[in-house]
Amino acid sequence: MNKFTPAKPAGARSVDDITGSRRLRRMRKAPWSRRLVQENRLTVDDLIWPIFLIDGDGRREPIEAMPGVFRLSVDMAVKEAERAARLGIPAIATFPNVEMKLRDQTGSAILDPDNLINRATRAIKKAVPEVGIITDAALDPFTSHGHDGILRDGIIVNDETVEQVTAAAVLQAAAGSDIIAPSDMMDGRIGAIRDALDANGFAEVAIMSYATKFHSAFYGPYRDAIGTAGLLQGDKKTYYLDHANSDEAVREAEQDLAEGADMLMVKPGLPYLDIIRRVKDELQMPTFAYQVSGEYSMIKAAGTNGWIDGEKAMLESLLCLKRAGCDGILTYFAPTVAEMLKG
Repeated sequence: MNKFTPAKPAGARSVDDITGSRRLRRMRKAPWSRRLVQENRLTVDDLIWPIFLIDGDGRREPIEAMPGVFRLSVDMAVKEAERAARLGIPAIATFPNVEMKLRDQTGSAILDPDNLINRATRAIKKAVPEVGIITDAALDPFTSHGHDGILRDGIIVNDETVEQVTAAAVLQAAAGSDIIAPSDMMDGRIGAIRDALDANGFAEVAIMSYATKFHSAFYGPYRDAIGTAGLLQGDKKTYYLDHANSDEAVREAEQDLAEGADMLMVKPGLPYLDIIRRVKDELQMPTFAYQVSGEYSMIKAAGTNGWIDGEKAMLESLLCLKRAGCDGILTYFAPTVAEMLKG
């Protein structure tokens, strides 16, 4: 001990006494050793790319609240699906922005076999059949009030909504959808959709249930993207989950599994890592998260302003979702991440 080394109090233990030969930092000392012991990895196979659709041709319309994300006409969506195939992204999820003249109280345009979402599915599946297509049978892009269900006397009616969502799911499967992902959170919708798909010859079409979709403040930019911002009458608390409840979320997921769901989704993602972990551990089924528009826009905005390293925050956020138990992630960062991983 030299004069600069403080004396240990009598009876004090050294670091070696405390840890013995176990020094956890040993494997962190070099890039190669950190790679050897890394527990979770993000790959292109984990990515699902949500895209937004609009009518017309040659249209690529920027979404102000989501920098770098666009509303795409069907022909441009096909080009992006081709890009997804080149990057190795397994699947895309499509969300339409329907013209106001086509919206009504019941969202009846969802029952048009040639509506925007079905036309896009047919075109994409024809051009790039190797890319999976996930479609949402919810009514909110088609209603004049912005709700996910049919509105009667100020109430979202469950069973009538389920009947319409089920019919829409069959039409989407007929157009070529590989996975129906109903996001409306109506009771009984998964069982009704499964029965209808099977009865109409679509037994191989899977269902990804938005099993635990929470009433969240993180959906704002999405509503701008699909054109429902400002339309919503009231809120969605009577059918979306209360973000204070985790036991209820697991019960919702269990019920959807019992009705025939093939995959479960937690939405939003990062604020609900505990829900992802519970769903994965307790139900042991393929589990996905939707890194929603608000999560995307916060990272983009903070990165653009230089408040955080946007690229590192993007990758960290996605890896955290993997660590929590996700088998896959719906994220608007998908093409950017795929290009980075490919490079």
